[in-house]
Amino acid sequence: MRVSKAQAQANRALIVDTASHLFRERGYDGVGVADLMAAAGFTHGGFYKHFGSKADLMAESAACGISKTLERTQAVDAAQFFDLYVSRQHRDSRDAGCTLAALGGDAARQPENLKAIFADGIDSLLATLGRNEASADGDVSQEQRARLIGQLAQAVGAILLSRACPDDSPLADEILSVCHTQILAATK
Repeated sequence: MRVSKAQAQANRALIVDTASHLFRERGYDGVGVADLMAAAGFTHGGFYKHFGSKADLMAESAACGISKTLERTQAVDAAQFFDLYVSRQHRDSRDAGCTLAALGGDAARQPENLKAIFADGIDSLLATLGRNEASADGDVSQEQRARLIGQLAQAVGAILLSRACPDDSPLADEILSVCHTQILAATK
């Protein structure tokens, strides 16, 4: 049975969204094509009708996940973003959380095109976080940008380090608490 173009696009979007969640939860190497397609409700054979390779899907799903983070960031200022970001809820919601925190370490070992998607995402997130600090002509000073880079790096690192500890570890919560306090103090 032939699938319409609209249905094929919807199927592809579902595969990308499913991959985005699974990759954030398990990492790029922790998800096989067969498992991914089954989770999306399709057969393994249909994968190559949509993507040339798993790497192509990794890139598209990273862009999708980063885009969702950017969408959520539009409605909040930097202090609100970091308050929500450096939290136990974000830490425990790996599959629904930020792609940068979930897959940044994996991305460092991937091809340049995937790294470029992460770099563009980081730059876009910094621009979004800096929008309230921009001057009348829309520019953010080098000092403001440097502060945002440091805060974002600390926030992502806090989630990464906290996730590296056992879930019930006092250290996991301490990392979040200390970084949360420091980042919010720096946003004032």
